[in-house]
Amino acid sequence: MAGYDDRDGKIWMNGKLVDWRDAKVHVLTHALHYASSVFEGERCYNGTIFKSVQHSERLRNSANLLDFDVPYSVEELEKAKYDVLTANGWTDAYVRAIAWRGAGEDMGVASRNNPVQVAVAAWEWGNYYGDAKMKGAKLDIAKWRRPDPATIPCEAKAAGLYMICTMSKHAAEDKGCSDAMMFDYRGYVAEATGANIFFVKNGEVHTPKPDCFLNGITRQTVIGMLKERGITVTERHIMPEELESFEQCWLTGTAAEVTPVGQIGDYKFEVGALTRDISESYEKLVRS
Repeated sequence: MAGYDDRDGKIWMNGKLVDWRDAKVHVLTHALHYASSVFEGERCYNGTIFKSVQHSERLRNSANLLDFDVPYSVEELEKAKYDVLTANGWTDAYVRAIAWRGAGEDMGVASRNNPVQVAVAAWEWGNYYGDAKMKGAKLDIAKWRRPDPATIPCEAKAAGLYMICTMSKHAAEDKGCSDAMMFDYRGYVAEATGANIFFVKNGEVHTPKPDCFLNGITRQTVIGMLKERGITVTERHIMPEELESFEQCWLTGTAAEVTPVGQIGDYKFEVGALTRDISESYEKLVRS
């Protein structure tokens, strides 16, 4: 497949659809130098973007947390996303909306005089973890940790917060793993590099408390599904030594959807009935 910069199709950029190869920014774009960028990852199933409005609202909120405003309303962002899908002829696709401080009068840490740019792209994309959807993903344990929320706007889906995720995923792939699980700054279990994590023990579900990382939209959806089934879900701090006591494990995220985990470091998990049920039920929900 061609690189992401060399494809046919249309991308929405600053209010209009442009040819894919013409969706460019200047080398002195502030976000390129100082990570002043926020984004959303969304999936369209059978012509409908799952939880689309929630994603648009979060994009605007993330920008506010980084001290800038997205110059388009939720309604305008919604139209842009569907215009992109229509222009490219897709009913099943991954959708990426992004807002950033562009090139302008400022080229230092401060950038209040630079215009905010917005784009929406989409592409056809299969399972994020490949065949792990069936047999369970293998995860490394990252050396990098999710930071103290006093040091970052952890409720924002901001590009700069993914730097340690990229490094952790690269290290994991070098070991033959699909991803890495990260601890937080206190040493508690946190999340994977781009997905939230759940564990099962004695029929109950345990998941890390999102007090220093993003409380994912898919995470919230799955918790709701579990509670509707009468399954106890406990959001709490999870110690590393607890990993050996859990029976099942899965990841959630827009890209990951619901992906079973078969191994984290030396700890192994079964792809059990509850994991399969939630994964299959999520697949039905997003296509309903």
